[in-house]
Amino acid sequence: MKLFVIGWVAVWMASALWGAGTLVTERIESVVLRENRTGLDPNRTVKVYLPPGYAQSEKRYAVVYFFHSINGSAEKVFEDGNMVRLLERGFTQGVVPEFIFVVADYSSPTMGSWFENSPTSGRWLDFTVEELVPFIDGKFRTIARRENRGVVGDFMGAYGALKFAMLYPELFSVAYGLHPVGTGTGLMPTQQMVNWPRLHAAKAFGELWGDHYAPGFVAMAQAYLPNAERPPFYCDFIVEMEEGEPVLKVENKRRLEERFHLDELLREHGDNMRRLRGLAFDWGRYDTTQGHVYSNQAFTRKLDQLGIEHVAEEYNGGAWDKNWTEDGRFATRVLPFLARCLSFE
Repeated sequence: MKLFVIGWVAVWMASALWGAGTLVTERIESVVLRENRTGLDPNRTVKVYLPPGYAQSEKRYAVVYFFHSINGSAEKVFEDGNMVRLLERGFTQGVVPEFIFVVADYSSPTMGSWFENSPTSGRWLDFTVEELVPFIDGKFRTIARRENRGVVGDFMGAYGALKFAMLYPELFSVAYGLHPVGTGTGLMPTQQMVNWPRLHAAKAFGELWGDHYAPGFVAMAQAYLPNAERPPFYCDFIVEMEEGEPVLKVENKRRLEERFHLDELLREHGDNMRRLRGLAFDWGRYDTTQGHVYSNQAFTRKLDQLGIEHVAEEYNGGAWDKNWTEDGRFATRVLPFLARCLSFE
């Protein structure tokens, strides 16, 4: 323990002396993402933050992959400089040892990847596992072991972080989700939430804007209910039009829930989560979509029932307002959690 503390202090002193890290922009010419029906560009931007000690050493580093939310991008994560400030503050204050921080672009012409393999919206799981992780390990001095890889995300990206940890424990050993959605059955779209006649009459995705829920649920359907024979959106829906009236299609709703909700995926992949070195998520009590709150409350109980060790916390806030300040949850919860659970050796 004494040697570990001394080593950590040395890292802190080196970081202070060496100053700022380096933000690198890379491009991956994806093969697996070429298969899509949304006009998705398979050439993806990847932002890689290399910590202050990287340029002055030959050591290898743990890697944390960050998944942005819907309507986000790799560029947006770093555009105001706040993410780098929080990381470097955590390094220099000794909150967490230095690591490589990777943010790939999961944006799309609709509303992001939804972290699924779909012939309509793209094979995003395969992109991450087969292309992104090998690219980072081949390009940078990473410690290419599961014990040294973590996943973090916010909102829809938090769903992605938890999902990758659940499906690929051989690649990732630590996961933290900041206010995840899609953890379980909450508010699914119904006749009351979406203007279904307008949605079904639309000929292009841009015509859906103005309806709060419609764009997101079309993107969800493209990911989880793809149908190559059904333009313009190439998917089925949980509500279809019959004789001019919206009708809930129970079979489609069930298919979507089984493929999308994390509590459903636990049926098959729960044992994978027991392999994790660390699992955590949190949520704001006052999300305007209360279904997200109910789902996370139910999800932590489900994990408890299955004996899956994890940290779960409901806090007094909304979906985003407590995450990105100097004393916000990324700085005070995520970074210390990574320090405790991720291997840096």
